[in-house]
Amino acid sequence: MLDIKWIRENPQDLDSALGKRGISPLSRDLLLLDKRRRATQTALQELQTRRNEISRLIGDKKRKGEDAETEVQEVAQLKLRMSELEAEERDTGHSLDQLMAGIPNIPAEDVPVGDDEKANVEIRRWGTPRQFDFAPQQHFEIGEALGGLNFEQAGRLAGARFTVLHGAIARLHRALAQFMINLHTEQHGYLEVAPPYLVRDEALFGTGQLPKFGEDLFRTTDDRWLIPTAEVPLTNLVAGQMLDAGELPLRVTAWTPCFRSEAGAAGRDTRGMLRQHQFEKVELVSATLPEDSEAEHERMTACAEEVLRLLELPYRTVVLSTGDMGFGARKTYDIEVWLPGQDTYREISSCSNCGDFQARRMKARFRSKEDKGTGFLHSLNGSGVAVGRALIAVMENYQEADGSITIPEVLRPLMGGLERITRRA
Repeated sequence: MLDIKWIRENPQDLDSALGKRGISPLSRDLLLLDKRRRATQTALQELQTRRNEISRLIGDKKRKGEDAETEVQEVAQLKLRMSELEAEERDTGHSLDQLMAGIPNIPAEDVPVGDDEKANVEIRRWGTPRQFDFAPQQHFEIGEALGGLNFEQAGRLAGARFTVLHGAIARLHRALAQFMINLHTEQHGYLEVAPPYLVRDEALFGTGQLPKFGEDLFRTTDDRWLIPTAEVPLTNLVAGQMLDAGELPLRVTAWTPCFRSEAGAAGRDTRGMLRQHQFEKVELVSATLPEDSEAEHERMTACAEEVLRLLELPYRTVVLSTGDMGFGARKTYDIEVWLPGQDTYREISSCSNCGDFQARRMKARFRSKEDKGTGFLHSLNGSGVAVGRALIAVMENYQEADGSITIPEVLRPLMGGLERITRRA
């Protein structure tokens, strides 16, 4: 949520920022609603003041035994008019709140301007893609041949965009998640959290998925929502809270399933497990002081990159353009891992600085040490990393000519010492 005071003072800046995101100007509509609501609030305050004055006058007259019928009638008229204004203020406020809730975050100054992913800017690469002496296969070809991925079984159980994992492939998937959560908690200073997988409307509103992106989510029959990412419950841990500045930065991580309808993904990545309705992810979330969020963004991205470095998976990091960036982000880095089966880089992590955008929606504040003033904290989130996509990357980068998969050394202790995955007898 943006600051309405800032919009009043900088309407052209708002429209310029929205234009970078491909959105038409909104400041005029916002300011008209804001002006109408404030005028109604002022009128209500004036009527309340007059009502208090008349009520005191009625009391004085009654104590003196004087007739107060005129004043009583005026109070009745005032109450009627106040009731009308209160309804008007509610309606105007609701319209303003709805419009404000649908406005995305303002991009940071250094975010590249563009319509889509074509305008993203690569900032670094790590690792050299392996040169194969055979034609590398895609993960679903490798996994099916090894008996470790079964899409037919998943289809019978749940339909499209699900996968059943078996045997060593299932264990490799689990080992990857354990490796990541151990790394972030033991070396990167994140506190492990096991959050609910179901949340209320308020939590999704706080992180920006509602009301705009409800079609991308799964809703239960009792009006809860399956989390699309652990960002939602983790970020909302500070919702409605007043934190002392000394408590920040707050860094938490969780390994959870994620559930997405993929409503806008028809025809995209239909084979394999790149784009699933259900997948697992290790999420990183930070809450910081405003002046620290840019440095925290770099730190978080480095933590996610370290996962791929230790797995020895080549990757590149790009900064997303204004047209490709998420609704709540002011700046986003995507980390894309090399997939030899596709001969391209694919996203495996997205790390975003949301500034105070989510904190305003969640009413998450901090109290400064020096002047005891308060402010909205800054929130950040990132994948550290997507477990299923890490599995895909390991399978493709570590595949061998005989169809087996060599297990990265860093994962072998979590695999019971197993060095290679071969077809089950």
